[in-house]
Amino acid sequence: MINREMTEKGQNSSVIRELFEFGKQRKAVVGEDKVFDFSIGNPSVPCPAEITQCMSRLLEESDPVALHGYTSAAGDLNVRQAIASYMNEKYGLGAEAADIYMTAGAAASLTISLKSVACAGEEVIVFTPYFPEYKVFIENCGATAVEVPVAREDFQIDFEALNAAFSAKTAALIVNSPNNPTGAVLTAKTLKKLADFLRGKEKEYGREIYLISDEPYRELVYDGLALALPAQYYEDTLICYSYSKSLSLPGERIGYIMVNPKAHSRKLLFDTICGSGRSLGFVCAPSLLQQVVGQNQGLTSDIAAYEENRKLIYSMITDCGFEAIRPDGAFYLFVKAPSGDGNEFSERAKKYELLIVPSDSFGMEGYVRISYCVSKKQIEASAGAFRALAQSYGLQK
Repeated sequence: MINREMTEKGQNSSVIRELFEFGKQRKAVVGEDKVFDFSIGNPSVPCPAEITQCMSRLLEESDPVALHGYTSAAGDLNVRQAIASYMNEKYGLGAEAADIYMTAGAAASLTISLKSVACAGEEVIVFTPYFPEYKVFIENCGATAVEVPVAREDFQIDFEALNAAFSAKTAALIVNSPNNPTGAVLTAKTLKKLADFLRGKEKEYGREIYLISDEPYRELVYDGLALALPAQYYEDTLICYSYSKSLSLPGERIGYIMVNPKAHSRKLLFDTICGSGRSLGFVCAPSLLQQVVGQNQGLTSDIAAYEENRKLIYSMITDCGFEAIRPDGAFYLFVKAPSGDGNEFSERAKKYELLIVPSDSFGMEGYVRISYCVSKKQIEASAGAFRALAQSYGLQK
């Protein structure tokens, strides 16, 4: 017998992917320039020229056997040291190479981390709205996802709701700042309060409770905002990172897990991560890409392009009469459905060749997500379609 649970997951892809595939079909029918696809978070700016040059140089100058061979299971030691040094310089974390585990992107980082700190029958708290694959990853290790809504007025953590959801079964929490799908950024005040709350829970239950910080959008913050990291405030934190967004390398699948050097079981936790990576088959992240990111710490793509898009689409959407959350980071706009039904909003938008993702799959009803990591030209070209959509609701000013 095949695994029916996996069959169901394979036959029911995410709403985001379904819209993305629908968009490709529509473009083949009506033309590439007539479909406005805001469904998927695929970086629209190229990777920095330095990345391409570094790849070329490595391919031309390195011993191909060594370059394409296995690294240590946890990753190349020099690469891990380069990452630790960068994180120490920028965030003052005191990390060492022995705290870093190289992974095939953020999905691998999250899956390995959850496997390491959550056991079958335990619970992992996620804050709604959240990236829907979290639930898949949590269930994969036999745990249960417990959804906790954020405060609607500012999309910060609602601590009363968090306390009510906490139990003796709570093994971990996932935070994502800047957030997908809202673009909200957790403030230092919120993170300090969360750290105090979790320390209290660790004392209450007499065990470690882990905070998994999903940080693929860490560099994508706007208006000069200084980003606070959970690991700066809470000891038992795991950082899950990917270079997909910061370097526009989503298809290359490269990232890492970093154990907070202040974690109570620092060495044991890293050993457990190594064991989880082994158990899941995630050992030795892509060797070439390890070298590339190791030699280009601190480099980013043209993030200014996303900031320009953010200003443009936020003004365009709100001028049409829609209500939207002004994002402080990432490259998503969270827009309130005029009818109160995100699915209806998404379906109606299709009539105008607009592809926007309903928020229900993110664990919160009544909104849609617009991904603005697209060309400026597409945003400008979509203005008429958004006006027509607004008029269909009687909103157009």
